Amino acid sequence: MEWPIPPKPKFSKEEIVDAALGIVQRSGMQALTARELGDALGSSPRPIFTVFKNMDELYHAVRAEAMRRYDAYVSSARDYFPSFKAIVILMLRYAKEQPRLFQLLFMNENSGARQFSDVFDSLGETAKLCLEVVMSDYGLTAEEAQFLFQYVWTFTYGVSAMCVTGMCDFSEDELINMLGNEFFAIMSFMKSGMRGNIIINMRPVKRGESFDPSQTELVFKKE
Repeated sequence: MEWPIPPKPKFSKEEIVDAALGIVQRSGMQALTARELGDALGSSPRPIFTVFKNMDELYHAVRAEAMRRYDAYVSSARDYFPSFKAIVILMLRYAKEQPRLFQLLFMNENSGARQFSDVFDSLGETAKLCLEVVMSDYGLTAEEAQFLFQYVWTFTYGVSAMCVTGMCDFSEDELINMLGNEFFAIMSFMKSGMRGNIIINMRPVKRGESFDPSQTELVFKKE
């Protein structure tokens, strides 16, 4: 008995993902439906599912390709010094130029994240590149590089999110100046030698009530 030969896919995986990314880039992830993608390909939705089992599988492929392109976009930072600053500037620029792709990559809900290390694992090859260039350009240890990356990336993400959502429209010069101030503050703190030796606890208390000064001041750890 001869088994029927499955039909040859009308479109390649790469063609489908590329068309899907075009939809997301123009209209956001919520606009990516089988019908909309079929229209973009000049076809019915049916050929899509000869390549992908379902839309969830397609969504994962689209995000993976978007991340691959983003990593390639920021990899040019290796040609600049310091490279980490160049990476962050490119991230800010990407947020302004590709807001919907930025949302896809960095603003989708991640209910499994409980600490920054969980977030780091979802950031792709660029996060690893950041640690690599921070250690090489500034002579920091892996632990110090992780500390710097966490705080600078968190600041940059916040500013990028404001740009993406239309809350503000900073110029690139303004963004670079803001980044420089944040970077200088974190580096100065690290160079001061206080990191790891003090606990910064700035919990406020209600005016007029008695309080423990140790809750509002720098508290030196006991070695």
